[in-house]
Amino acid sequence: MGLCHHGNMEPTLDPRLIVALDFPEAGPALDLADRLTGRCGWFKVGLELYLAEGNAILHELRQRGFSVFLDLKLHDIPNTVARAVRSVAETGAELLTVHASGGPAMLAAAVEAAAVTNGPKLLAVTVLTSMDRAQLAATGVADAPADQVLRLAEMAAASGISGFVASAEEVATLRRKLPSAVLVIPGIRPAGAAIGDQKRTATPAAALAAGADYLVVGRPITQAADPAAAARAILEEMQGVPAG
Repeated sequence: MGLCHHGNMEPTLDPRLIVALDFPEAGPALDLADRLTGRCGWFKVGLELYLAEGNAILHELRQRGFSVFLDLKLHDIPNTVARAVRSVAETGAELLTVHASGGPAMLAAAVEAAAVTNGPKLLAVTVLTSMDRAQLAATGVADAPADQVLRLAEMAAASGISGFVASAEEVATLRRKLPSAVLVIPGIRPAGAAIGDQKRTATPAAALAAGADYLVVGRPITQAADPAAAARAILEEMQGVPAG
């Protein structure tokens, strides 16, 4: 779906935008979601909010008609991850992250567990966007982040994963190597925004032009003085890039 924007008309909802609800409790998270009704159809729930509120927050968002991206980055032995994926399927969350670095057996177990009615679409996290080459080297990986991202993505794809989380720096390469993959890109920062603790970032238009399917935006919206206006500005940045 593209955006309709003529003159002073409001930009319409773009299904490629996911807003990260990085809050410690349900109140402010749901308040922001309500304020973004009509601008955002997807919200990401990460560890902080999920551990505080559990499945109740997922239910509240779905009751409001929103789609839910549950960002738990599962990484454990295959049986434990499979059981967790089956539990998530009962919540109605539509996207769920697992760590690609968990390895082929773990990923294959997750894929099998997700193949149920209402099972989530699995996204393999490759290299966190907070990591640069020095951070990666400290974990024992001497390669550049882009090389490790591709290695992990190809391994995950061979295990049955068809969605990936990576930074905008790697999205073009992933799109070439895995043309049918669903690519979800965090670390999105509008032109002129502070990058915070992110190392590998991009503007909304640049990430979409490189081949992203979804953009995850957190602090530029959630910490803005006027979140609705911030969301509108990002939608306007996205409007010139048609859906792939």
